[in-house]
Order: sequence, then structure tokens, then C-alpha cells
Amino acid sequence: MMNQRGRFITLEGGEGVGKSTNVSFVAEWLEAQGLDVVLTREPGGTERGEAIRALLLDPAPQEPLHVDAELLLMFAARAQHLAEKILPALARGAWVVCDRFTDATFAYQGGGRGIASERIAVLEKFVQQGLSPDLTLLLDMPQEAAKQRLESRLRDRHEQRDRFEQEQADFFQAVREAYLARATEAPERFAVIDAQYALEEVQTQISQALTARVAAWR
Repeated sequence: MMNQRGRFITLEGGEGVGKSTNVSFVAEWLEAQGLDVVLTREPGGTERGEAIRALLLDPAPQEPLHVDAELLLMFAARAQHLAEKILPALARGAWVVCDRFTDATFAYQGGGRGIASERIAVLEKFVQQGLSPDLTLLLDMPQEAAKQRLESRLRDRHEQRDRFEQEQADFFQAVREAYLARATEAPERFAVIDAQYALEEVQTQISQALTARVAAWR
């Protein structure tokens, strides 16, 4: 019989790696196993969190956003998200699937912006009170290939770049390196997915990672 404890699964990766498509795939895969699934995202996930998301992604703000303000806004949205959605869902035994979580903060605000990981860890401890994902699927691909995918998506959807998507190549390379470093530090939690392949192959890798982990949790 499946363990009744709720599980927390996150998808991570830089821009253009296909998280949005595959986070829905993960949720549908779990639902096919008869599980109660809550699909959400960061920053956002709640009404107040989505308002903070809009501030963070605004490509043309009236004033520049200081890196410390950016970091604090990320955790403010996360605190609301945890209290309102994630923790209640886990408490009732649901499986939460989240598009980004704190690994993204270490990658983007840490690797990309250069904020010391020790400073981020203080906020992580304060806001999360020991909560960590049970499984993190890291979609990874070379930065140049991810850039091409992002540009193709923006073109096809006639979308404007958000504030993060406007960053330069060195920023995204630093983000990728920070993600891979975290995966190396916590191999028991991370499953690194090679996202440069066709969608079917990527989802095969994801299915294999989920199958192995769900079997271990039975």
C-alpha cells in the first residue's frame, strides 16, 4: 500500500529547458497512479504570490530591483505559498508538484546574481522550517541550446522576454552551473534529466525517474 504521507516533487532548470511542458506531464503521470496531485509554481501559486511574481518578472519596471529585494520577494512569495497551499496539501496526503522551488533561488539569486549561498540558506531555514523536496527533477541542457529553444518559444507565442529572460549568456551559464553543483551535492534527491533530446525521450527519462522513486516509497 502507498505510504499515506504526502510527497513533494519539484522541477528545476534554466530558461528554455521545457519545465512548463514537463511539469504537467509529471502531474498527469502521478494522477494516472491514482494519486491526489496538486500542481503549482514559484514564484506564485497563491493570489499574493502571483502578485509578487508579476513584480519579479516585470520586464520594464519604473525602477531597478535591487538584488536583495529580489531575494526577499522570492522568499516572501514562498512563505505565503507554503502556508496557503503546499503544507496543507502535504498534510492531507496529497502529492505536490511544483515548477521551481528553493533550488531556483540558489541558482538564480545565488549563481546568477552572486548572492552568497550562506545568506540564502538563512532564509531557507527561517521560511521552510526544514521542509525540502522529496525529489527534484533537474532538466539540464547546454546553455546555447536552451537559448535557441527560448527564442523559438518566444517567437512562436509572440511573447515578450520577462526580466530574467533578458539576462545575458554568462548569467544563464552561472545558473546552470549552480544547479548542477546542487545536484552533485544531493544526488539522493536530484534526478538530472538530459533535456536536449526530443520531448518523447525527455519524458521517458522522467518516467523512469518517477517509477524508481515511487517504487522506493511504497
